[in-house]
Amino acid sequence: MVVDYRRKQQNYSYTPLMISGQPVERVTSFKYLGVHITEDLTWTVNTHVLKKSRQRLYFLRQLRKFKVSTSIMKAFYTSAVESVLTGSIIT
Repeated sequence: MVVDYRRKQQNYSYTPLMISGQPVERVTSFKYLGVHITEDLTWTVNTHVLKKSRQRLYFLRQLRKFKVSTSIMKAFYTSAVESVLTGSIIT
């Protein structure tokens, strides 16, 4: 991982980083140990994931109000909420 801490300049072009003669792919963000790291080092992607999980938790609370069985609520939590938080299923 290479992080450039310099301030962004309008006309700055990056020189490709080479390892064993092959250029290293440049990405805007990647996930490391469950944390999304972006090229500008903001928390935007992480907050979007939390927002999505909070929306699904709200729906889970609505299911509880309608007296849905516990087994169905557990299945919903595992498939809809936990998968977003762990990142095992991409939606």
